[in-house]
Order: sequence, then structure tokens, then C-alpha cells
Amino acid sequence: MSEAATVTHGYTPGLRITDRALIRRLRRLPLPGEIHVAVGDEVRADRLVGSTQLPGNVVNVNVAHELSMTPEDVLDYIIVTEGDEVETRQIIAESKSFWGLFHTIARSPISGTIETISEITGQVLIRGAPIQVQIDAYIDGTVVEVHGNEAVMIETKAALAQGILGVGGEAHGSLRVLCEGPEQSCGAELIEGDCDGCILIGGGRVTLQALEAAREAGAVAVVTGAIDDRDLDSFVGEPLGVAITGQEELGLSLVLTEGFGDTPMRRRTFELLAERDGRRASVNGATQIRAGVIRPEVVVPEPGATWGAMDEGEMHGLAVGSPVRLIRPPTFGELAVIEELPEALTQIATEAKVRVARVRLERTGEVITVPRANMEIIEE
Repeated sequence: MSEAATVTHGYTPGLRITDRALIRRLRRLPLPGEIHVAVGDEVRADRLVGSTQLPGNVVNVNVAHELSMTPEDVLDYIIVTEGDEVETRQIIAESKSFWGLFHTIARSPISGTIETISEITGQVLIRGAPIQVQIDAYIDGTVVEVHGNEAVMIETKAALAQGILGVGGEAHGSLRVLCEGPEQSCGAELIEGDCDGCILIGGGRVTLQALEAAREAGAVAVVTGAIDDRDLDSFVGEPLGVAITGQEELGLSLVLTEGFGDTPMRRRTFELLAERDGRRASVNGATQIRAGVIRPEVVVPEPGATWGAMDEGEMHGLAVGSPVRLIRPPTFGELAVIEELPEALTQIATEAKVRVARVRLERTGEVITVPRANMEIIEE
């Protein structure tokens, strides 16, 4: 096999940027409930597809302590029974002594249902009202599978741009491009007018002030190249952990396509999104960097598309000419193109012998040797 045709299929994490992707998203309820759509239904991102109820929280009332008596005596003073509905501050037990001169009571701290009354512990368990859970379709598309009363699969042909890091959960709205090019920083001065329901597309580094302005203007998400790590911590309200993001309640989702510092958005990514200015899109900031990698993403459905689309699972291996991103210091975040894939193991600075690649840095044109494990493919 010639050098130009050499391909390696060893595991290398991939980052997808493509205008032709077949997207499937499983929308699953945390508990069995009710599914509101059927196979073949065309749905918008905000369409309710499933709902259920989670059991309410349980609160313990130590009635024996409240009434200053032994647990075995509690049943004589309980004035409710298991299964009764109670309101907040409603009396559930009372005791009177010395012809009513001494009167002690125990009240329910919440509205809910009496679940258990124990004469062993002298305690009453009250379960709060059920918690309503609803899930939407997340993306505009077609229902292709219904899994009983638990889940549905939504499918669409779309443009897809994955990021490096995100915070905040799912959002959907119209794309609005803020910057004239991928190198332009995204400052608060670019946030103008009503941004209600918009997904704002920046270029380079976004400032904390810009994120706050976007949130105040009603935007649902910001997608840009990078951010200062201190600004990100301030935006989230605490140092970001390393497990998984996406559960933060920030009022605004954020997707970083490159990472930190002054790194501009990759031109291919910027052009893909800018060409779709004004189109409906979906964003998810959820990120997981350990086993079972989850990428933050921007999905822009292509209604009525007839072109063939590559399924998300169809990831190519490393090959000469493949664009990659370097993911370890001292070249963390650098974009490059593979020039050569030596087959022999090569000893690196740590004295370990590993498979390497010779890559040409996009920014400087320098050709360097990098362990293959220290790069990720950019699928286009």
C-alpha cells in the first residue's frame, strides 16, 4: 500500500463539522410515562414528545419529638391516616394535657400525601406532589422509532458542527451571526436589539460581558471560538469540573468550538454556520470528556434535503491529508494536516515508544511529530 493510501483505524477521537449529516437523537423519559407522537410524525424542536411524573420528595416529621412523647404513644395522637392529602402547615398530630392548658402540635412542612406512620420510630413520612417531567423533540425532524412508553427516536438530515466544550443544556432558536469573520472577538457591543430566542454565532474569544448581555437580550445560546477560563468560571459561578456539563441552569447555553484564549473559530465551522444565518437550529452544551465522549453541538436541519448523508457512526480513520486538532501541550488547540503516518513505533520525550504522525501546523506551516493519541480527527 502506498504512503498516500495509508489509513489507520485505531481509536482516535473525532470532531465533526459537516453540512451533510444524518442525525438521530433518542429522547428518553426517566420513567415510563406517555408518548405523544407516532412513527412518521414530523416534529419541530419544541414539540412535546413525552411526559411522565417522578415521585415527589419525602419529608420526615419526627412526631414523637415534636410532642415530647415515646414513639409507641404517637398513634394515639395522630389525626391523619396513611394516604391522606395534607397541606403545608396542616396539623397532623396534637396532644392536650391538664384540661387543655398544655397543647402541643406537629404540622406538615409540605403539601403532599401521608405515606407512612410508624409506631416504632414515632415518625411520619410525607411525600410531596409528583414532579412533572416533559421532553421535547430537541431537533426538527421525523419520528422514526417509538420505544413503548419510554422513548422516541427523532431523525433529520442536517448540518452539524461539534465543539470542544460547552455549558448549559439544550436550546433551539434562529441563528444570528454577530461577527464578520472567525477572527473577530465577540464583545458586548455586538449584542444589539432584541435577541429573543436567538442562537448567536460569534467568531473569536467571547467576553463575560457579552455573555451577560446576550442573556439579558433574550438569547438562548452563544456559539463561538473560545473564552478566557476565568470568564467561564465567572459565567458558570464556580470552577468548571471535569466530569460532565450540561446540567447548569444559566439561562444561556454556550458552545466553544476551539477552547480557551484568543483562538478564533475554525473558518470552515464559521462559514458553515454563517451560510445558515436566520435558519432554525438546535444547540446542546452538554460535554463529557472521559469514557463515552459527548460533544457540544449545533444542529441545523435541512428540511426536504434529498442528498445522501453520512451517519454519525461512520467515522473515518487517520489518513494522510486528514485535518486534525492537537489536544495536548505544548500545541494544545493547534489545527494541522497529516503529512505522514510512519508505521514503526517512535520513541518520544517520555521514552515511551508509540505510533506517531507527522503533521503540518495550519498556523505556522511547521511540520512536527506528534503521538497519534494526542490528536483528534476533524471529520468534514
